[in-house]
Amino acid sequence: MSNNLCILAFGLCLLVQIHIAKSKEYGEALTKSLLFYEAQRSGKLPPDQRVRWRGDSALHDGKTGGIDLVGGYYDAGDNVKFGFPMAYSVTMLAWSVVEFGHNLKARNEYWNALKAVKWGTDYMMKAHPEPNVLYGEVGDGGSDHACWQRPEDMTTPRTVYKIDDHNPGADLAGETAAAFAAASIAFKKSSPAYSAQLLLFEFASRQGGQYQNSISVAGQFYSSSGFEDELLWAAAWLQRATNDNTYLEFINRSSNSGGTRTMFSWDDKYVGAQVLIAKRILEGKFSENGNLGQMKNSAEQYICNCIQKGYSNVQRTSGGLLWFLQWSNLQYVTSASFIITAYADYLSKTQKNIQCATGRVGPNDLMAFAKSQVDYMLGSNPKNMSYMVGFGSNYPKQVHHRGASIVSIKKTRGQ
Repeated sequence: MSNNLCILAFGLCLLVQIHIAKSKEYGEALTKSLLFYEAQRSGKLPPDQRVRWRGDSALHDGKTGGIDLVGGYYDAGDNVKFGFPMAYSVTMLAWSVVEFGHNLKARNEYWNALKAVKWGTDYMMKAHPEPNVLYGEVGDGGSDHACWQRPEDMTTPRTVYKIDDHNPGADLAGETAAAFAAASIAFKKSSPAYSAQLLLFEFASRQGGQYQNSISVAGQFYSSSGFEDELLWAAAWLQRATNDNTYLEFINRSSNSGGTRTMFSWDDKYVGAQVLIAKRILEGKFSENGNLGQMKNSAEQYICNCIQKGYSNVQRTSGGLLWFLQWSNLQYVTSASFIITAYADYLSKTQKNIQCATGRVGPNDLMAFAKSQVDYMLGSNPKNMSYMVGFGSNYPKQVHHRGASIVSIKKTRGQ
């Protein structure tokens, strides 16, 4: 795995902020989470772009391969477009719109969130020009990391990489299918991506394989540990989008439902798939027998471990922050907070609770814990530092971000 931040990772605080944004401060954090997506945009920027210091960039992406791959999101503070983590970020953003659209509307951020989803899916549709072809990277991480340039005037190679019938990548295809399906629900109407998403899942489930074996340059930064989780994740989203029980049968037939995971991330989607299934069980729409019941139990045990009431609790720092890994730990904290908050909402709506090792816990317990993690990241920590750049008065001033660390191209050109 790359030492870089996973694309848009801090934006995953979005869901928690939506749910608890009852103060001016949380509302500001929510808005800035969405602004981050606009700062990451590649391609021709729209007239309503709010991050004004950015300019058009990478307007010829895909040209070397005879295809239009303009658009999408840059990864972290770099100028490469990695399809695997990008698709995960779009899926997660779409999920927040699906579950908490009314909260977004209350903060006047609903349309900005939908635009952020569409910016990603528009690009992914371009990247999937044929049923059995999916482009998974634009640019080269090695040369990009060797040259500190704004995206607007970068000179590094924009090589394109793809998977196809001869170069498999079920994880990349599965995650992209999940993003299309989640987005189709977020938009609540017939989507141009709808027919493509079905073919993409068939492509993914038929071929198997990890995408870095076909796109080796991506494996240096975002190597996938497997593809079964992406297929379950995609199947769960497709079932929800289409009500086609073919996908439910696929999940039931799976030989690996993940068990209790140690984290939820761009590389490990089992918890996400488990929570989607658990929601339907809580609502009485799915049976709790077989794989489905095991997935619900696994999701709940992961949550118990996060909130420190399980059999194998996640480590915490002395200040109370969940501690998963040394590198880019906050991306895992935000993902866990996302899951905990969504599940709290499911429990509240169904009037249910969870049986943890230390006893039963309800939605208020989950929300209190998620809030503690968000508050830590926004400044309630031993350093009194906000880890969201621009939020509060004490936050990191020298961030790893090419576009933000160099004088705006608009100032350079006198615009």
